[in-house]
Amino acid sequence: MKTALTWQDDGGSAQSIPTPCLRETDNVNKILFVITTVLFVVIAANKLPAQDNTSGGVQFVGEGISQWQVGVTISAVGNCRGLVASMPVFTDWPEQQVQIVDENFSKHVKNVQFRVLGGGVKQMIVSIPYIGPGETAQALVTYEITRQAIESPQDTSMLKSPKKVPRSMKRFLGNSPYIETSNSRIRAASRNLGQDATNDWKKVEAIYDWVRDNVQYEFSTKLKGAAAALKDGKGDCEEMTSLFVAMCRLKKIPARCIWVPGHCYPEFYLQDSDGQGHWFPCQVAGHRDFGSMPDLRPIIQKGDSFKVPGKKKPQRYVAELLKGQSFVGGKPKVRWVRKMQSQ
Repeated sequence: MKTALTWQDDGGSAQSIPTPCLRETDNVNKILFVITTVLFVVIAANKLPAQDNTSGGVQFVGEGISQWQVGVTISAVGNCRGLVASMPVFTDWPEQQVQIVDENFSKHVKNVQFRVLGGGVKQMIVSIPYIGPGETAQALVTYEITRQAIESPQDTSMLKSPKKVPRSMKRFLGNSPYIETSNSRIRAASRNLGQDATNDWKKVEAIYDWVRDNVQYEFSTKLKGAAAALKDGKGDCEEMTSLFVAMCRLKKIPARCIWVPGHCYPEFYLQDSDGQGHWFPCQVAGHRDFGSMPDLRPIIQKGDSFKVPGKKKPQRYVAELLKGQSFVGGKPKVRWVRKMQSQ
């Protein structure tokens, strides 16, 4: 993912660094950020009995269990006062269950709170009143995460786009940061897609295949968005996902971005014959997986337009943020941690 991580002091100044798709470190020493991450490796992959699929929803067919440490360490150069660090942490989703198995807070940490933003993103908020020169404060939480693999339903012919979208779902039908559904090029390109499809599942699949056929994968450290991916005919997982999401939304099919360590992919929403809604994942960049997801990397967050306290505009991704009242002798060295633990 290429969403900016931001440093902000009490004067309101801020610096940011891009975190690209499939890699989460890039020139971090320039602004004293280090993001620790590793590629996800399945610790345990056990076959599960397929869930009952009579309603048309996804099937959970296997699981991976791993432990991930999330948090921050702050090394003071001089006196640091009034620090507040916030960061996204893992939380439960239908295909993911998490539990805290270890906590490591230094003496500097006064308070740790968790809050859930709109859309279900969970943040950890760490308050640190003071760090002395040469001291290091840390707040680290280790999660055990069980992630299920997903297979598409056997019968997709009865799945339909929702006739009436609940208010909570409407944010998945319009513009989001870098998902420009009002862009004339995107609207023109999507106009005739899926017009010959025999059902809505095949309509979404037509969009999926069109994006994969017309946007060549090319890694970039710069976030371009859906419109630029269409114009350039190339992009990485973020651009391809954004374009797919935008085109689905223009067909009145809710869609959103899913964020995992170093990568993102989309989900789309259809209803079964009973009117029950289901989210279906797909892998736009890389191996062809439509309506299924064998990737067992843990989910960080779902969505692509978040109202974050302290931010005026909607955010594409809930990023790490450190604020401080005063830094004497220089800003501290900050290391944001998101890494898989060996077991």
